[in-house]
Amino acid sequence: MNVIAINGSPHAKGNTYYALQTICEGLNENHIETEILHIGNQAIRGCIACNQCKDGHCVLSDDKFKGWVEKIYAADGILLASPVYYADLAGTMKCFLDRLFYPSHGRLRHKVGASVAIPRRSGGVTTFDQLNHYFLISEMLIAPSYYWNVIHGATPGEVLEDQEGISVLKNLAQNMAWMLQMKEYSKDAIPAPDAFNRTWTNFVR
Repeated sequence: MNVIAINGSPHAKGNTYYALQTICEGLNENHIETEILHIGNQAIRGCIACNQCKDGHCVLSDDKFKGWVEKIYAADGILLASPVYYADLAGTMKCFLDRLFYPSHGRLRHKVGASVAIPRRSGGVTTFDQLNHYFLISEMLIAPSYYWNVIHGATPGEVLEDQEGISVLKNLAQNMAWMLQMKEYSKDAIPAPDAFNRTWTNFVR
């Protein structure tokens, strides 16, 4: 089993990386392979709402972007991590996630997901909530911890001094590993349900 972790920070080895590395180490201890994709320093434009992504890929995607997407589609679990800018997701991370999840068309359904927000001080819970919206609309299974997955730090590595935050992420890693293992071991005994036929409406009819 494997988990792809997405680093949405512009900094390769900033606090977002250290938060992800903490979770990945816990997953590795439970025999879950991990890989961190650093997308936060890439030039990624946002979705243009063209609805031409029927094949699972955004029409704006180059080979590198398509490679990331296929790697994520093939994974058993997904970790999302973003620094907090203006109490919100980092801009590049938002663009990436829109173009990853919107074309997915069920490819992420029932995968195990977890997210973490990394503020200096405030905005962590709102960013954590925004990250989880991508999981929920894709029918993914969200791994919990005993608190919201928010860890604080300013200078690179400072999150490692947030002892409560570290304990939250280590507990998250244990729960995510357990969910992945439980899902793997039960897949034959309890097959996944078919998706219920969706009804589409808007607020004027």
